[in-house]
Amino acid sequence: MSEGDIPVTHDGPVTHDGAGHRARLRQRLADGGSDALLDHELIEYLLALAIPRRDTKPLAKALLREFGGIGGLMSADWQSISRVPGMGDTSVAAIKIVQATALRLLRSDVAERPVLASWQALLDYLRADMAYLTIERVRVLHLNARNQLIRDEVMSEGSTDQAAIYTREVIKRAMDLGSSSLILVHNHPSGDPSPSRADIDITRSIVDAAKRLGISVHDHIIIGAQGHTSFRAQGLI
Repeated sequence: MSEGDIPVTHDGPVTHDGAGHRARLRQRLADGGSDALLDHELIEYLLALAIPRRDTKPLAKALLREFGGIGGLMSADWQSISRVPGMGDTSVAAIKIVQATALRLLRSDVAERPVLASWQALLDYLRADMAYLTIERVRVLHLNARNQLIRDEVMSEGSTDQAAIYTREVIKRAMDLGSSSLILVHNHPSGDPSPSRADIDITRSIVDAAKRLGISVHDHIIIGAQGHTSFRAQGLI
């Protein structure tokens, strides 16, 4: 198909404006909120704002198929999304800005209150950020004496089944920040949050080293698409 047949933008060919259909989606959204639209309709309307003269329903459905749902799509990296036919920089940016906004909102709930008193808010934030990643990410949450978050740091990122974390680095960073306690977090790209033997061993090493310095490790949380595991709840620390 030549550019002379159908106008082309960086985000794919322009086909029609779909004004009536989008007006109906908009009205349903206004009347019923986000629950009034199906997942593909949310993505369809979002993409319509970025590429307004294109029928974005097929593209929305293709994206959800490619990434296994809305969670996988939102957490996918820029390059992976842009490889889907029809996705250009403008439409990828629309998806990533929604993800960034959602994470900022969820993180604010964690930052504004003692973490141990807002545990579900913490899990919601971690799940949104990490559950659908295709590589392992290790992060450490540093808390003050009132259990308020003072730093949320990604310590390392690795492969599909491993990311390095070293006891010495975790403890040194805690001392540098004056942390009173820590929460360790990592994800399992497989989706299964069950801890491995290596997960248990490194956790106990960090707990022992931190205890000698008067630093508590409240928990180690493993995040996966199938749920989460708390080492504290499982009696592993």
